[in-house]
Amino acid sequence: MRDRITGSKALMRALQAEGVKTIFGYPGGSIMPVYDALFDYTRGEKKCFDHILVRHEQGATHAAEGYARVSGEVGVALVTSGPGVTNTLTGIADAMLDSTPIVVIAGQVAINALGTDAFQEVDLVGVAQPISKWSYQIRHAEDVAWAVSRAFYIARTGRPGPVVLDFPRNAQVEEIDWEPAKVDFVRSYVAYPKLNMEAVREAADLINNAKRPLALVGQGVELGHAQEELKTFLEKADIPAGRTMLGLSALPSDHPLNVGMLGMHGNYAVNLKEQECDVLIAIGMRFSDRVTGNTKTYAKQAKIIHLDIDRSEIDKNVKTDVAVVADCKESLPAITALLNKNKHTEWRNSFRELDEKERTKVIEPAIHPKEGPLLMGEVVNAVAEKAPKGTVLVTDVGQNQLFATRYFKYPQKRSICTSGGLGTMGYGMPAAIGATFATDRTVVCFMGDGGFQMNIQELGTIMEQQAPVKMIVMNNNYLGNVRQWQDMFWRRRKSFTKMLNPCYELIAKGYGIAYEAVTDRANLAAAVEKMLATKGPYILECAIKEDDDVLPMTPPGMNVNDMMLEI
Repeated sequence: MRDRITGSKALMRALQAEGVKTIFGYPGGSIMPVYDALFDYTRGEKKCFDHILVRHEQGATHAAEGYARVSGEVGVALVTSGPGVTNTLTGIADAMLDSTPIVVIAGQVAINALGTDAFQEVDLVGVAQPISKWSYQIRHAEDVAWAVSRAFYIARTGRPGPVVLDFPRNAQVEEIDWEPAKVDFVRSYVAYPKLNMEAVREAADLINNAKRPLALVGQGVELGHAQEELKTFLEKADIPAGRTMLGLSALPSDHPLNVGMLGMHGNYAVNLKEQECDVLIAIGMRFSDRVTGNTKTYAKQAKIIHLDIDRSEIDKNVKTDVAVVADCKESLPAITALLNKNKHTEWRNSFRELDEKERTKVIEPAIHPKEGPLLMGEVVNAVAEKAPKGTVLVTDVGQNQLFATRYFKYPQKRSICTSGGLGTMGYGMPAAIGATFATDRTVVCFMGDGGFQMNIQELGTIMEQQAPVKMIVMNNNYLGNVRQWQDMFWRRRKSFTKMLNPCYELIAKGYGIAYEAVTDRANLAAAVEKMLATKGPYILECAIKEDDDVLPMTPPGMNVNDMMLEI
């Protein structure tokens, strides 16, 4: 007997074949046949998926991102056509810039209605193409199995990223004879470039002859599951390593070769030492402008080695001397095998004076203030000290992000989830929801009062799912990062950055979420302990000094060695 099913049921089987466990979505007219098929797969003996009903489609994509970043698997979002799918575009662009593997499946009007301006019709493939790894319209049910397998293959291999599937209604209801499909090759798509051993030898030679080597570690190490390979590489040649914001948990915070965070608001020593090293090894990072500052003066004294899986990143922002284009899980061991066992004690010790200068001028006043209102740094530090080992840090975007990433601790891989390239306010809360479905580890989410309100409706998702997100709202009644820039570069003209905020206690009460407010540092430690000990979700609102500034800072467009410790 033939196994005849609809395209919607074929989608369920195809997702099951890809190992999908969790779907974040929001139903609507054009995706209703799929949701009807999903009904049977989320309950009873057939159950194989958890469907998480978000409150906004942007929330679905960010939740899928959070799930993907923490689990290492592909996140899935399911939405309807028209405004349903245009609401996902911010999340798709965010995933593209941060190399996050998600698959967004969207309903569409039937193909005979395409181009007629039918109700909730939008050219999704055309709109999504520039901000996704692949976008495709499944026009017939017989193509479902192939398209889904191809989508997941493209999303998760090579440099990961978002894939968008446009699923017209006719293909959802058509009946077909089910045949599974498995895609593990796409013509013209080279997911894993062949390792060039000559480049490996050149890189090893430069490192063996270096007196002042410095590694820059990016998220590519996490994406390539190469954390152990990285440690072996660094330890053999005794190379100090800075980490990008997205690469913070690729190397444990307490590793002796970790010398801090790179970038505009990173650590003082490692940023200045980029201008002193003689060999700079970039591993799975893209030389973002937030890392390099003025590229005309960046690391001009150094020979630059760039390890990346994506050939398009080579020489895009910074000219390299040796490019090793391959998966870092393959390239790092290949280079390590050719390295001499080395010691760079004097070079590593040279970081200490600058570290102490930052500790005295910036870190101690930020995390252990003697008086005045609460500071963001001390709130982050209080949570970091009490949080269980392996806690996942999720942040929104703004000052909360910059303080949180600086002062949190990362003893375990895949411990940070934040919006890097796109800088998406409103990312934090839904991404934290996704993270809770990816792990049993504690998930803390730092947000400012602005970012908290960007996707505040997702408190409804947290309420329904009892997602155990520990939310720390650092409320300074300002769009803090913009306010800091206005003070520094716009003659203190605070144009529309002052916030009139609602009563968050009443909002928490409305959603049935535990809440506490902290206005006095004497109560901070106890409040953090209570939050972490409480089962389920929690909102901890902290009243922050209005003009708390993030330091150090390299002003935009300036040289890395122009980093300021004070304003």
